[in-house]
Amino acid sequence: MHIKLVAINGRYTHSSLALFHLRNELEEYCSDITIEIFQFSIRDPGYEILLRLSHGAPDAILFSAAIWNSDQVERLIVDLHSLLPSSLLVVGGPQAEVVARNLGPGLCTAVRGAIESVEECFYSDLQGGRLQPFYGRSFFHIPEKQKKFISPYRDEDFSSHLKNRNIYYESSRGCPFACSYCLSSAENGMVHKDLTQVRRELDQIMVHAPKVLRFVDRTFNDLPGRALALWQLVLEYDGDTLFHFEIAPDRISEEMFTFLTTVPPGRFQFEIGIQSTHEPTLAAINRRINPENARKTVSRLVALNTIHLHVDLILGLPQETKESFLQSFADVFGMGPHYIQMGLLKLLPDTVIACDALKFSYRACSRPPYSVLANQWMDAECLQNLYWFSECVEKFCNNRYFPSIWNYFRETGEAVIPFFQKLLEVSRKQHLFQLAVTQEFLCTILTDTLQGRGDYTLLQQLLSYDWLRCGHRTLPPCLELDWKGKERALRDLLYQRLPQSLPGVYMKSERSRFIKQSVFREFSRDSLQCFGFQGNVHGEERVYLVFLRERDESLCKYNKVVVLDTVAGDLTDGMSRGGTRF
Repeated sequence: MHIKLVAINGRYTHSSLALFHLRNELEEYCSDITIEIFQFSIRDPGYEILLRLSHGAPDAILFSAAIWNSDQVERLIVDLHSLLPSSLLVVGGPQAEVVARNLGPGLCTAVRGAIESVEECFYSDLQGGRLQPFYGRSFFHIPEKQKKFISPYRDEDFSSHLKNRNIYYESSRGCPFACSYCLSSAENGMVHKDLTQVRRELDQIMVHAPKVLRFVDRTFNDLPGRALALWQLVLEYDGDTLFHFEIAPDRISEEMFTFLTTVPPGRFQFEIGIQSTHEPTLAAINRRINPENARKTVSRLVALNTIHLHVDLILGLPQETKESFLQSFADVFGMGPHYIQMGLLKLLPDTVIACDALKFSYRACSRPPYSVLANQWMDAECLQNLYWFSECVEKFCNNRYFPSIWNYFRETGEAVIPFFQKLLEVSRKQHLFQLAVTQEFLCTILTDTLQGRGDYTLLQQLLSYDWLRCGHRTLPPCLELDWKGKERALRDLLYQRLPQSLPGVYMKSERSRFIKQSVFREFSRDSLQCFGFQGNVHGEERVYLVFLRERDESLCKYNKVVVLDTVAGDLTDGMSRGGTRF
């Protein structure tokens, strides 16, 4: 029997953990079968996918369906049924039952829940060519769940199906929360692998040095002591693998914080689901976290400056008004995470919130991903405006372009809600959401928005600093100002006055190349303090920074920066007298 297993991932670098579990279960329960694994992305041409799946007329094609690909899966099933009327078509995954309902009887079979818990009759029916419409049961209700809960990978997978892809790994299954908007609330139960098993499975994975290893545990730190032990375990592996964890902000102990201070930059990435800081909303969705504790946790993690922090908010939750949503944004912005994702609520079928849709006057898109359109707390116009507000934040905050501006706003207590509302207004006038977005375009919109402020000159310097740290050699027109023509004069001055060598920066033989290849700019002493430089700079109002070509070891991998200050007419390295190298 020839079977094809199919996943359509969000990106090429993603992989589908489910397909490998499915392959192993099929091989255990079916005899005389040949299995092919196909991993596409949602951007792949549908016709080409259809040709590859229909080639060779397989006996069965099994799909994994989620909200981001279920429309494409439905179209493929319809077309494959037309091309291969004798082939069995099966769909699993969180959208399996929805796909089967949408297509109607006779086109495909749906498998509910984890493949490890499906009834054995599924496999005999598959080989006999007489599948029923539905199979499946809860993973947490099967007696052998601990025995079944093992990593599905084989060594040969890493040189074929998983090559150049993110690796997904489960150390636990289930979720301690029961959030009303989440499919995890439909099943009650948790199962954890013991640390010996985790070590054995990670040994197999880490020998292949994946670039990214994503723990897909719904709440990785639901047991803080276990989470700490796993963090300690993964850092025992040499290499540069980035480990991704989804964590709850209220389940981090002091012992965990102490350990996190030892984590090298760029090894850990945390996704933190705050969703809202409005307590009536948190109660309505059964998300029992303390917003103040979440704020303290995220702020402490930010201060480490070694872990990339991705914080989630959801637009359109029950009890959330325009004012409370914007306040949630302001609260999270003040914490200083590297990425603020403000996603639209999705009314997923079979979730508690979808069942309450009429009670709360919810309107949502009829097709995946079932994005909310309005509810009793936000009419359609209000929700649309907040959506564009969120997109504005996405464009300007969720990159490495302008961190100095945002840090300055946090330190000075800027009223960020009216600022971003004004930024959105300017962005719309300049058609940001219809045009290609570049760093220069964003920078131009920012400078236009900042016009007229008393601190405008300082903010321009902050933007210039970040622009040059990103590796640019010249400033864009919106930041050039009166600097044009001065760079040549400064470079000539440096040729005359820089010492023959600067330890840690250049040797005598490298002096000419250093001056030619580096970028030099003048900044005010006030701006230098905003960059984090605490030195005296000998009382000078103006200082010079040199932007090197080499990258630093920070999370964002900016170009290194050295402070030069003037003393008695000579330019010398600020590092030698308490200056800093960024």
